[in-house]
Amino acid sequence: MTPLVRRFLKTAIVFLFAGLGVGLWLSAWRHLGFAPERYPSIAAHTHLLLVGFVMMMIMGVALWMFPRPAADDARYRPERMTLVWWLLAVAVPVRSAAEIASNWTPATLPHALVFGASAVEVVAIVIFFANLLPRIRSPREEYQREQRRAD
Repeated sequence: MTPLVRRFLKTAIVFLFAGLGVGLWLSAWRHLGFAPERYPSIAAHTHLLLVGFVMMMIMGVALWMFPRPAADDARYRPERMTLVWWLLAVAVPVRSAAEIASNWTPATLPHALVFGASAVEVVAIVIFFANLLPRIRSPREEYQREQRRAD
């Protein structure tokens, strides 16, 4: 398992615990009478779990499990996967914190941060899967590629 794969998986676990913490906080708000939960905090909780935990876990496992790129295939760039990790590792907590902050302020900054971080996440996910495509191939394709190289 490469260091980048471990980084994706460990970051996913951090986001899992962050999402569980926000969920517990929301539960206390609702069931212990602190205050009614508010939609932006529910969105932050869901986002931490779905994009932060689930998506990062899927990405880490995909990097680990998919076949290595072919030696002569210049389309796959490992540095793009590192960029994706950085984009998500920053955008997910920024978006979640901005969602929660928007509960208490009518200011436009938290809303702009939510939108900006959302756009960064979309770009990161597109880059990830576009970069992963060359690694999605069948054993037959691999055999044919080896045959062409041998000729």
